[in-house]
Amino acid sequence: MSTRMMIASMVLWIGGMVGMATAASEYLSPQEVIASDDGTTLYLSLTTADAVGVFDIASGKLAKTIPVPGSPAGLALDAKAGRLYVVIAAVKGAVCAVDLAGGQVVDTFAVGHTPGAVVLSPDGKMLYVCNRFGTSVSVVDIAAKKTVATIAVQREPVAATLTADGKWLFVANLLPNGPADGDTTAAAISVIDTVTKAVAKEIKLPNGSTGVRDIAISPDGKFAYASHILARYQLPTTQLERGWMNTNAVSVIDVAAQSLVNTVLVDEVDLGGANPWAVACSADGKYLCVTHAGTHELSIIDRAGMHDRLGKAASGQKVTDATSSADEVPNDLAFLVDLRKRIKLSGNGPRGLVLIGNKAWVTEYFSDSVAVVDLGTAKRMGTPSIPLGATKALSVVRKGEIFFHDAGLCFQQWQSCASCHPGEARADGLNWDLLNDGIGNPKNTKSMLLAHQTPPAMISGVRDSAEAAVRAGIRGIQFAVRPEEDAAAIDEYLKSLKPVPSPHLVEGALSEKGKRGEAVFQKAGCMHCHPAPLFTNLKASNVGTGKGREVNTEFDTPTLVEIWRTAPYLHDGRAAMIGDMLTTFNPGDKHGKTSTLTPEEIADLAEYVLSL
Repeated sequence: MSTRMMIASMVLWIGGMVGMATAASEYLSPQEVIASDDGTTLYLSLTTADAVGVFDIASGKLAKTIPVPGSPAGLALDAKAGRLYVVIAAVKGAVCAVDLAGGQVVDTFAVGHTPGAVVLSPDGKMLYVCNRFGTSVSVVDIAAKKTVATIAVQREPVAATLTADGKWLFVANLLPNGPADGDTTAAAISVIDTVTKAVAKEIKLPNGSTGVRDIAISPDGKFAYASHILARYQLPTTQLERGWMNTNAVSVIDVAAQSLVNTVLVDEVDLGGANPWAVACSADGKYLCVTHAGTHELSIIDRAGMHDRLGKAASGQKVTDATSSADEVPNDLAFLVDLRKRIKLSGNGPRGLVLIGNKAWVTEYFSDSVAVVDLGTAKRMGTPSIPLGATKALSVVRKGEIFFHDAGLCFQQWQSCASCHPGEARADGLNWDLLNDGIGNPKNTKSMLLAHQTPPAMISGVRDSAEAAVRAGIRGIQFAVRPEEDAAAIDEYLKSLKPVPSPHLVEGALSEKGKRGEAVFQKAGCMHCHPAPLFTNLKASNVGTGKGREVNTEFDTPTLVEIWRTAPYLHDGRAAMIGDMLTTFNPGDKHGKTSTLTPEEIADLAEYVLSL
């Protein structure tokens, strides 16, 4: 049986274990939102309904839906041409051009693997599309109906914004790139020169930055703002108070200098603002707004006041009890205390955001609704939500997905499960010193894909099952006590996860290089510990990578399914790439007999593994 057939069989087997799954079209799951130029209409990506919603602001109703051929992601509007560009998030990614007058797809442009954000150039001639799993940006010539350039970026680009002159594209990378065992691990903003069609600069965010969700440029073009988690991963996870594990942030970038100005926290001293998502500026530049997907809130920030305070801190003035310098700002939970309104929304899972005049419109992913907030008069509580359709009963899987993303389960709302497992319950690229196997021995975050099918759980195998790990996580990471049915629902959500086909495949099959690597996989003996279809023997092994008191430790043998998505590698994330794991960090051939392989064979083997 071929590797592809084995993986296909595995996916069917997993589906059988889950039981009856909820139909993809049962919920709407609104995520991205943009407004018409005249401010009368909202266009919504209904991600699980394979449709775009057209919302009439005057009536406060979903006027119609426009079917699209797949799950819609990013949206871009060309009002002059009467076209809405809709990204289809699929392995064979595409951008559909929707004729708004006719309400139907009239053109389709092929792009990369699982595209998301899309930006239209000021002259309406080019589209810039973030290919999340292609780790690239496609430049699409609309008239020629083809991609004219593909620009490699850091890792999982999920958002982008363009300067008014169309010269610079700022791209937000979701996750850190590189090894995780050094002094600094952080995601970056890639700055693309649209003339040369190349990355001109990488702006590194502060240490611990991960889960970067959005980026927006101020109306005056001077600053860009990126929303992200700021993890305190170098501390043992002994408590949650004062953002001990995860804080939540917006980084301010000087557009002209293409450099980081500073990073401000959008939490409070005793109340986290988990999972910041969308970020936007009001047209008059007065407000900077941020949605909080984990705490179901909207932050409304006095933008001028924030910049004034940042400037004073940079000059050494004392601006709060905790801040008298620029270096102290990213640790100051009270920095925005009198510069921000924190608005509790009625819906669940706010993500997308658009500002029209003095009102913010927010998509609420899990409650199939939108919220409207008056920026000037908003109160902390009581903001109404507008349903987009009839209320639907929640399946157990959907409940589990909601709980996984809900910081309301956590003490003081600092984090949700998705804080450390962003991107459909995968990994954040960081090492964490959890207490389940002692202290002072950080481990790289694992993906939750196949966790319930590949016991034991945790890298050290200290939990005999994923079920036990879920419950221990609620107690020891969320510092909470929850009903058993909450944990059981999370179990079902995690069991429902399916592998995403690797970007290393060609038309769903191994490349010629990958086929050669499959033979090397056998030659090197990798299949003994990583047999198909799960590509793990469900056992622990000492592969010679332990350090200090863990020098002879046996670590759980991980599944290789979707390993292309889980860098860095080894228990402490020291290997940035698969090739490093097979060579530099494979002492004594304990991790496969690779010392006698040629460089070409190593490259072929890496290609095969990354195709699983």
